[in-house]
Amino acid sequence: MASASAARQVESLRRFNRFYTRRIGALEEGLLKTPFSLTQARVLFELGTREPVTAGEIAATLGLDLGYLSRILQGFETDRLVTRRRSTSDGRRIQVSLTAKGRRAFADLDARSRAEVSALLDAIPETDRARLFAALDDVRSALAEPDAGARPAPGTRDRVRLRTHRLGDVGWAIERHARLYADEFDWNEEFEALVATLFARFATTHDPERERFWVAELDGERVGCVFVVRNADDPEVAQLRCLLVDPKGRGLGIGRRLVEECLAFARAAGYRRMILWTNDVLAAARRIYEAAGFELVEEKPHHSFGRDLVGQVWSLELR
Repeated sequence: MASASAARQVESLRRFNRFYTRRIGALEEGLLKTPFSLTQARVLFELGTREPVTAGEIAATLGLDLGYLSRILQGFETDRLVTRRRSTSDGRRIQVSLTAKGRRAFADLDARSRAEVSALLDAIPETDRARLFAALDDVRSALAEPDAGARPAPGTRDRVRLRTHRLGDVGWAIERHARLYADEFDWNEEFEALVATLFARFATTHDPERERFWVAELDGERVGCVFVVRNADDPEVAQLRCLLVDPKGRGLGIGRRLVEECLAFARAAGYRRMILWTNDVLAAARRIYEAAGFELVEEKPHHSFGRDLVGQVWSLELR
């Protein structure tokens, strides 16, 4: 690369960094008009989505110096936002958890962030959003560390394993759906009840030849799931349900692999078409469906799970 060209590229990236940090308010004294800096907010997010977690795990995820992180956590502890306790499974590990006050602070910060991003997206025409999200995926993939990104880097695939369900997976899937959708989208217990009904129906009545439930594991820990069932109205149509990727497993292509597994199974089982129902706020899942070839065939507004939503039906011909 010529030095002049390299210099221009460096300046271009720096210019974008200046633009984006100003655009999202990262330069303000308190992020999103809260008492927290950007780094403190990121630590709160890790605690709110992964607790209990160790300081070392947070430092590794965020690339923070342990001493710096320790000072942040000490401040949180002084403000009664977190508690620390020794792990019951490993006495050498100190786990950090949010207190009730800390969970309220996380929920407020998360809601403010969602409102801020929603306001940014509202200013972008719907026809331009697909281009925006595709560009964001490209940037994330290009700048990702070796074990991150939209697709797994060499060696990462070996850490991820897809398997069919076994005892305990149904309960885990229900709990993770309920917790993550409450944390990330503020959906209420109605959603947990729906998910529990769908999984219970699968567990008690599914046809093993034509219906299947997969779990994704990362280094032996469950981080994702999905299942396929026969559509109630048409036995030649498969229905994909309850795709989930835990934050710990995101950026590794797990969602894509789970959907690909569903499609391969459905074709082998002789289905002619696959459909799924989702909501338009689930942008990451929608991009996976679009990339797999699904097409949007129906949209309808509804009020469910305590929110005003737009339900969507997507379809893909299998033969």
